Formats: sequence, C-alpha cells, structure tokens
Amino acid sequence: MRSARLELALKSGAFVVPETGDILVLRPVAGDDLSSLPKARVVVRTGFRPDHDHFLRQGYRVEGAGPAGAVILCLPRAKAAARAMLAEAAALLPPGGLLAVDGQKTDGIDAVLKDCRAAGAEPGEVLAKAHGKFAVLTRPEALLGWQQGRSEVEGGFLTAPGVFSADGPDRGSVLLAEALPARLWGRVADLGAGWGYLSRAILSRADVQHLDLVEAEAEALACARLNISDPRAEFHWADATAFKPSRFWDWVVMNPPFHTSRAADPGLGIAFLQAAQRGLLPGGQLLLVANRHLPYDRTLTGLFREVEEIGGDAAFRVIRAAYPIRAR
Repeated sequence: MRSARLELALKSGAFVVPETGDILVLRPVAGDDLSSLPKARVVVRTGFRPDHDHFLRQGYRVEGAGPAGAVILCLPRAKAAARAMLAEAAALLPPGGLLAVDGQKTDGIDAVLKDCRAAGAEPGEVLAKAHGKFAVLTRPEALLGWQQGRSEVEGGFLTAPGVFSADGPDRGSVLLAEALPARLWGRVADLGAGWGYLSRAILSRADVQHLDLVEAEAEALACARLNISDPRAEFHWADATAFKPSRFWDWVVMNPPFHTSRAADPGLGIAFLQAAQRGLLPGGQLLLVANRHLPYDRTLTGLFREVEEIGGDAAFRVIRAAYPIRAR
C-alpha cells in the first residue's frame, strides 16, 4: 500500500519533508492514507472527481497551492500519462525542490524509474514495499522534456495522455454511435462522456435540444470542451454515478466504464445504469454499449420495463432500455 511506502521513506530519511513550502500530492486515490505528512501543508491535486471529493471531505486543500517544497506523484497506470505528469511535477518545483514518485509494480514503476535514469533524473534510494516502489528523483528538471500536449486522432478529435482511449474512439463507442436512432429528441445525457466522441454523434441529431456531458476525469472533459462547440452542450465535471440533472432526460447514451484501476468491477457499470434510470423521464430511454460478458441483464430488467439488444458484434452488445421503473 502507498501509505506503507511513504511511512518507510519518512522513517528511513529517504524522503525528508522540506522545512518550507507546500507538499503537492498528485493523483492519489480514495483510500490512500496521507496522514504521515503534515496535513496543513498538503495540497492534493487530482483530475478524477471522486478522488478529489474524497480528499476534500477529509479536509485537505485541493487548490490554491503556494510555492511547492516537494511533489509526490502517485504513478498513473498509463505510461504516457506517467511521463507527462512527471514533467508537470518537475515544472512545479523551485530549484532544489524534491520530486518523489510512488507506484505499484503492476502500474509500471520499474519501467518509469528506468526511463528516469536514462533521462538523467537518477532516482536516489529506491524503497520497495507492498508490491511497489518509492523513490526521490535527483535533477527532476531533466524530465521537463517529457511534457506532452494534446494530440489529434481520427475524426479530428483532440485527446490527451492518460484519458480513456486516447489513441482514438474505442470499438464499443463506435458501435453505439452507429446504432443511434436517426431521431433523438429533447434533453439527452452522455454519462461518462470522455473526450466527446459519442456527444458529437448525439448532437448531429437536429431534435436534440440540450446535452449534458458528464465526465469524472477533468482532462478528458477539457478535451471534450475543445471537441464540442455546439451551444446545446453543457459540460459537467462530476461523478456520473451520483450526478443529479437539473431536469429529467428524454434519453441517456453511454459507454459505461467497468474497471476500477486494473480490476474488473461490474458494480461500477451497474451504478451507471442506476444513475441513468434515476435521471430519465417516465417515458425515457437508455442506449448503452457493454462487453457481452458483463452481468447487466438482471439489473436492467429490474430498472426498465423494456430491454432489448439492438446491435453489437462478437465482443460488444448495444442495448436499448426504456420506461424506467419507479419505486412506489
């Protein structure tokens, strides 16, 4: 666990809290224990809304950082995102500031440390514990060349390192876009909108009056703002599973996630289904794409009066569910 490695680094002297400056902790996840750091000086920065809200509820600052004395990067799984965030972290530090990186072996910490050595940011003492490693990097300024901007993919969409399907639209979303009915109308939601691929397809329907793009990952939503200029679109940095619309929707369209970190978590997709059901009008309809192996059938039939498969391929199915069942 991350807290075990952080505590070991502090006790061994491998990481010494600087006397002045804030301690920026980048991309921790809910459940990470930061209590071994001086809380008054910790600023948590994460673009994932559920994690942001978790640390905010715990009383951590999540914005308004002053000069940083140290940055601790909690390594993301995607290598491109890890390199970009290391460059970002290095840019936040004054000369002599400390940059530490912490990550699980399954998230590629060994490969990242190897790349840091090759770039000239030699890790100091590397501590291994709880299936991961923690290291303070010397010369973090050597990583500034790893900065990455947004890139253009198929269809003229802009994406960024680390967002879902950053190299182009995923197969499930393509199938769902192809299966959208010729006419959508009224108020529509794209739950887990990502960088806007499905939203652009939804907005190609003239009778759509309003589209709520709900996305928990801030960088993905920032890309969606660049990719979608239609005035009918409204952007929400929010956890889709807890989002409450200002008015009920006629349609919900979504390609819900089903992974928490590396582990498959069908419960996450089910929470998306429940959020869609709560937000729809009595005559509303849900259109979604899902991997065929996911156990959504029982949940869907418990939430909607009509459920049918309307498209897909060997790996995915596109489903229409209509007329949400309300508790009496």
